Amino acid sequence: MTEPDHPQPDCERLTETAVPRSGPGVARASEPGPIPEPGIPPRNSGPGPAAEPDPPPPPQSGPLPQAGPPLPQAGPLPQAGPPPPHAGPPPHAGPLTPRRLSDDGPITGAVVPGRGSQVERRAAGPVAPRSAPGVEPSWPKVIGTTVRLWLARRPLSHRVLGALIALLVVFAAGGLTVALIRHPVVGRPARGSTGAGASNTPGLASVQAAAAARQSAAAWVSAEISHSAVVSCDPAMCAALETGGFPAGDLMTLEPGAGDPLGSAVVVSTAAVRSLFGTRLTTVYAPTVIASFGSGTAQIDVRVYAAGGAPTYLAALRADQVSRQSTGRSLLRNRRVSASAAARRQLAAGQVDSRLLVLIATLASEGPGPVQIVAFGDAGPGASAGVPLRQVEIAASPPGARSGYLPSVLAFLNAQRTPYLPSSLKTTVLAGGREVVRIVFDAPSPLGLLTG
Repeated sequence: MTEPDHPQPDCERLTETAVPRSGPGVARASEPGPIPEPGIPPRNSGPGPAAEPDPPPPPQSGPLPQAGPPLPQAGPLPQAGPPPPHAGPPPHAGPLTPRRLSDDGPITGAVVPGRGSQVERRAAGPVAPRSAPGVEPSWPKVIGTTVRLWLARRPLSHRVLGALIALLVVFAAGGLTVALIRHPVVGRPARGSTGAGASNTPGLASVQAAAAARQSAAAWVSAEISHSAVVSCDPAMCAALETGGFPAGDLMTLEPGAGDPLGSAVVVSTAAVRSLFGTRLTTVYAPTVIASFGSGTAQIDVRVYAAGGAPTYLAALRADQVSRQSTGRSLLRNRRVSASAAARRQLAAGQVDSRLLVLIATLASEGPGPVQIVAFGDAGPGASAGVPLRQVEIAASPPGARSGYLPSVLAFLNAQRTPYLPSSLKTTVLAGGREVVRIVFDAPSPLGLLTG
């Protein structure tokens, strides 16, 4: 007679940690077998009697005992007897409701997962809490933990030594912090930053020096060079001259491939211009300096252009100086002309501009009275030797002058024509309280006026 097949209860979904349960009434399967599906009787895999299901565990009364130490490996289990007869419908006739295993208390026996069940296996013991994602311990905490673990694994002598080392490190860090607070390190300023420390940068200092020399040269050229003269310069220098008031139509820009500064009266020699012409600038085009500003690579020289070449110009300059020397000595012999000691030496050396010499001689012979020379001047800074002095100061009321001497002198000077018309004419009071008339001519000084 064949035993009736009984459906197995549906396997519950396992959603928490499954820990083997120990206790009476729980049998361990010696070999894994096929897991029956709910509502379907198990099939025999071959000839012979069908495998009988394990008897259900007896009902539990009261709380289950806590799991003790691991049990020794169990031997072969005895064959289970015939299952008790079942009457009525299966215990789970309706829809299945998932339950949490924790609702039945701790599990101490073997767990057989059903089809599709999910089991998370963990080791026995307390479960460490998980840290929040993306949160990392701080470096002081990591270092402290590392030192503590290292000391725990060392003998007492090593622990004492480690504590001393840690104490020394703490004191050293504290001392360094105090030193940095009392004596902060001054670093270089950031690129593009401004302030007092920015001028300490070598690159920035050279740029500032070049800009300062350019502004000084532009101011001097705009005030001292004739605005009817053609001035050659690099683009930056020409822009500064135009900003300073020099006529843009009288500026010749020197650029690579622009050719020689032919037709110029003055060449402003900057680093860019020197790189264009090299040694030809001083040996061919402009050998004489009438003013200089700055130094090093930032130096700017204002040079007179030699129309016929450097040798011809230098020869004409020497000949003109000889003529000026002769005229100056003649003025010193004139009874209507008096001069200070410094002015007498300059006249005798031929250092005075030819236009001033002619104007003083004319004023002494045709003017309202005698001429008293106080001083010559207005040589450009850093000018070459032999460059004439273009400024003179004469007394506004010399001894023996008639009434109305000063207005008459001013009217006489304003009536002159080029090249003897002064570029600047004004009265001023010197530091000692003496009133003078200051007469200035433009640069560059013409050559050959006294011999033509």
